Amino acid sequence: MWEYFKIFSTPEKLRAAGVLGMNARNYYIIGKHNKRSLYPLVDDKVKTKTLADSIDINTPHKIGVIEHQYEVENLLNIVAGHSEFVIKPAHGSQGKGVLVIKHFENNVFTTASNKQLGFNEVYQHVSNILSGLYSLGGQYDTALIEELVHFSDVFQNFSYQGIPDVRVIVYKGYPIMAMMRLATKESDGRANLHQGAVGVGLDLRTGCANNAVSHNMPIAVHPDTGADLMTLKVPMWKEHLMIGAQAYEMTGLGYLGADIVLDKFRGPMMLELNARPGLAIQIANGKGLKEAIKNVDKHCPKNLSAEQRVDYVLNNAK
Repeated sequence: MWEYFKIFSTPEKLRAAGVLGMNARNYYIIGKHNKRSLYPLVDDKVKTKTLADSIDINTPHKIGVIEHQYEVENLLNIVAGHSEFVIKPAHGSQGKGVLVIKHFENNVFTTASNKQLGFNEVYQHVSNILSGLYSLGGQYDTALIEELVHFSDVFQNFSYQGIPDVRVIVYKGYPIMAMMRLATKESDGRANLHQGAVGVGLDLRTGCANNAVSHNMPIAVHPDTGADLMTLKVPMWKEHLMIGAQAYEMTGLGYLGADIVLDKFRGPMMLELNARPGLAIQIANGKGLKEAIKNVDKHCPKNLSAEQRVDYVLNNAK
């Protein structure tokens, strides 16, 4: 995994920067703090959404769920009355299999890229989801249909077509690192760094940009829009961190990643959670996770509420 950290150039610099490696993450962090029995709570987006709704964490509204092949015929009835929506695999990852419908009328589905699809094409896509084409391990899957997110105009010049999201890493209920992922033309509108999206490190106290990378190398402006990345600031920052902190109680996972979008009408919304979040967030921030983890273990108070933990971070993060 060290190819992701060429920015630090040498093993000595990696250690000095406190970079958390794949093996250490797996054995000492995930292995110690994340029970395997809890993984289905975040690996299944339907279960995650149900849990979030039960404790009033803001998420895109669920329109419907298709679990069996014979139910695909009912798709038009499920989306009736909705002019826009998203169809995604419940066990998908990295944006695979996500179909964004920005307009639906007279049985014609118009995608985010303005491609028009008929019922048979969308039927086939949902069938592919059920067959496990996009799921982790190729297992049989469920199609989740939910409302379309309308990303805030605040980020209009910072992302190319796709919706930008904030990834917050949470350790023992404390947000310890965050970044914003910005879609590019190369990433095909997806916010995945390995597909060419831009990662912008965020100051935990303010939600302001402190660093930015593309393909693991520092950049100053968005490659497609030309926006000055260092002027990026995430509004409603405490609310973003609250979603990450609440996910700790919701799942019982001691180490997790929370992906959050800012909807122009409904504010910050949790898209999904990850029990094995990637490590590229360290590149986006130009520093490692080890120090933040040690700080939580040594100094952060125990038995605080989610809001108290977030307030602690807002007042004490380095």
